[in-house]
Amino acid sequence: MNGTLTDVDGLLVGHAVRAERPTGCTVVVARDGAVAGVDVRGAAPGTRETDLLDPLNTVQQVHAIVLAGGSAFGLDAATGVMTWLEGEGIGYPVGPVRVPIVPAAILFDLGIGDPRIRPDAACGRAAAAGASSAAVAQGNVGAGAGATVGKLHGLARAMKGGLGSASIRLPNGIVVAAMVAVNARGDVIDPSTGAVVAGVRTSDGRRLADARVLVREGLTTPPAPAENTTLGVVATNATLTKAEASLVARMAHDGFARAIAPVHTPSDGDTIFALATGTWRPTGQAVGAASATAVDIGTIGALAADVTAQAILNAVRHAEPLPSLPSARSLRLEP
Repeated sequence: MNGTLTDVDGLLVGHAVRAERPTGCTVVVARDGAVAGVDVRGAAPGTRETDLLDPLNTVQQVHAIVLAGGSAFGLDAATGVMTWLEGEGIGYPVGPVRVPIVPAAILFDLGIGDPRIRPDAACGRAAAAGASSAAVAQGNVGAGAGATVGKLHGLARAMKGGLGSASIRLPNGIVVAAMVAVNARGDVIDPSTGAVVAGVRTSDGRRLADARVLVREGLTTPPAPAENTTLGVVATNATLTKAEASLVARMAHDGFARAIAPVHTPSDGDTIFALATGTWRPTGQAVGAASATAVDIGTIGALAADVTAQAILNAVRHAEPLPSLPSARSLRLEP
């Protein structure tokens, strides 16, 4: 166990960063396919192939998930991932070809650096080609490279967000893990203490203002449209149906609500994908014999919320500062 998403057998993770801005993309590769679901809660999403994940629709497995910066421009990263997967012979068989199934979601980070620099197909291809089962790198990597948090008074009083991951393994061998690119309008909160870890700062930039207090006192400013969005992938080695995976994604949003305040706002496109690789087998059960009824979906969903909240905390705790954007580890709070 490495404590990240790659603890789920069958999943590889790769990042690519355009450091000259910075921005980037993160790719989760399932070479053997994975059952997937999705739940979108924010009002400003940017996505690709999410309709395909409806349990009523035909395709049952995906081959990769892409999270990217760059707003809608960043959806181009999925094209590069498809190209790489096709070269590897991975995809949904359609006559003489295989079509890789690659849902994607983007976050808005165009306010950081030169907005003309965005994740593109080359970025996606590089992330897919570099995907591995190693522990997921965290902080200013991939889709988290240009991420920020605490924007109730704009970027001038915000802090650096990032990408984080976490996992848990049950005694029976079931693994539930999460990876989150945290680019929220709200603050990041430690659910165990209620303390703000990173978020909107006071006007002098030296203290945390606490978004919850600002909201209650009516001291927020109108948000710029669609400048935020937190993206997540939760995964398990259990066998799930598409409907069950979608339910797990829905329950995982509780992790967003525990660790981000406010969350799911009109200017956030908060989206969570859920993946199930089906590699777990109960002790003594033959390969291929596991069924969806062999696991408690409620338990997996509850754990998905837990690891999602932890991944959000890990994202900001690993983040490094950028010019004029302190991070949780760099901000020296005044009394």
